[in-house]
Amino acid sequence: MANQNKDDLQRENQDKQRKYMTEREKEEQKAKQLVHELVVKIDQDPDNYRNYYELATLLVEGKDYPQAEELLMKALGRFATAEIQIVDLLRYGLGNVYYAAEEFDKAIAEFQKVTDKGLQFQSYLMLAQSYMAKGDSKRSLAFAISAQEKNRKDKTVNQLIGDNLLALGNFTQAGEFYDMVLEIDSKDGKANFNRGIVAMINDENFSDYFDKAKKYDQNYFNDGQERLKDIEKFIQLNKKKQE
Repeated sequence: MANQNKDDLQRENQDKQRKYMTEREKEEQKAKQLVHELVVKIDQDPDNYRNYYELATLLVEGKDYPQAEELLMKALGRFATAEIQIVDLLRYGLGNVYYAAEEFDKAIAEFQKVTDKGLQFQSYLMLAQSYMAKGDSKRSLAFAISAQEKNRKDKTVNQLIGDNLLALGNFTQAGEFYDMVLEIDSKDGKANFNRGIVAMINDENFSDYFDKAKKYDQNYFNDGQERLKDIEKFIQLNKKKQE
């Protein structure tokens, strides 16, 4: 009976693996087809800047960063004297290539060149994320606040501000921004987890936040267990100092 159950489980896992591989192959074929269609469009209409941007986006999704970079550099040369909206969209796209490739200094340099008002929110947000990836919470916070001034109810930017404030030790303020995120999406696992950390530090009831974090984002909750241990040590040391 035990062997039978083991065989059934093995077959089930094999079926899941085959299904996953089949779906993955379908997605890869679909992506290749889209890339091919955009290459044809660029050949047929080389003066349509959006095709360059969209093709670069697809290449980034496929992690082909060198080709995406080369494509956008070529496009920037071609459209160097075009309207600022066109040039800035291509620069923004190039910044995203560098960000995805974890070349954050290059990404920052490109995002800082973007002056088109229609892209200011996105470029400020990407600058904030780039600086955060470099571990520079102060600069990240400054750009996140600039982005938030453009869109105060954006979930991503409010979470980013909260994360930076948390990293800088401004716990109460961080909690306010996580609360804003949770007003928009109460099922955000990351926001619940980090709001729980703030509650723990501020000696508030935190169990509900962690329960929701575990429910809605099990992976983030699991990854954060080491942080929780460090926070608990931090709280214990503070209590000893106060005593």
